[in-house]
Amino acid sequence: MTSTSPAPYKVLSWNLLRLTGASLVDVMRLAKREQPDLLLLQEATREIDALGSYLGGSYGRAPLPGRVHGLAFWSPRPGLRAAVVRLPSGAVVDRVCQVLDFGDFTVANVHLSHGQVLNRRQLRWIERHLPYRAAVLGDYNLVGPALLPGFTDVGPREPTHHCADVLPLRLDRCYVRGLRCVEAAALHRHTSDHRPIMVRLCPAEPARLAA
Repeated sequence: MTSTSPAPYKVLSWNLLRLTGASLVDVMRLAKREQPDLLLLQEATREIDALGSYLGGSYGRAPLPGRVHGLAFWSPRPGLRAAVVRLPSGAVVDRVCQVLDFGDFTVANVHLSHGQVLNRRQLRWIERHLPYRAAVLGDYNLVGPALLPGFTDVGPREPTHHCADVLPLRLDRCYVRGLRCVEAAALHRHTSDHRPIMVRLCPAEPARLAA
C-alpha cells in the first residue's frame, strides 16, 4: 500500500501598518480571495478583532506590551489557540510572538525588533519553544540571513517592503524546519506598506527528515 501525503497547507502573513494601513475590510477580502488555512497578521489593532465574528473559525490577538497593535491569527479551522511567548526586548518596544500547534507542524507568528543582533537573538529564543516540524513567519525586520541553525529560508525572494517608499527590503520571511515549501509568492500590498506573503507547506518526507 502507498500512503498519501497531506495536501500542502496555505499560510499567509501580512504586516497591516497598524492604524493607517490595511483595514478589517482589506483583511477580509484577502482571506476570502486567497482561502488560506492560516492567516498571520502583524500590527493588528482592535479593529481586526471582528474578523472571527465575520468569518468564523479561530481568531486570536496578542497586543505588544504598551502598544495599540500586535500579532493576530485567523484560521477557518475551529478550536485553534495561540500561546504567547515573550521575547528578549530592546530599549523601545517589548516583543512577543504567537505559537500555534497546527497539528502536522507548529507555526510561530513574529514581528521582530529592528536591531540586527537582537532580532536574531529573538529567533533563537523562539526556536527553543518549537518542536522539530515548525515554521516561523512574519515581519523579521532583518537585513541578510537569519542565522537560525537547522531552518531554511523558503519565503518569496522579492522585496516585500519599501523603506521610505524608496529602498526595497525583504523583511517578511518564512523559515522552516522539517517541512518543505511547494510554492511561495509575495502578493499585492493594497493599503499597507508591506506585501502579504504566501507559502504552501507540508511535512518533509521521512527519508528527507532522516537525511
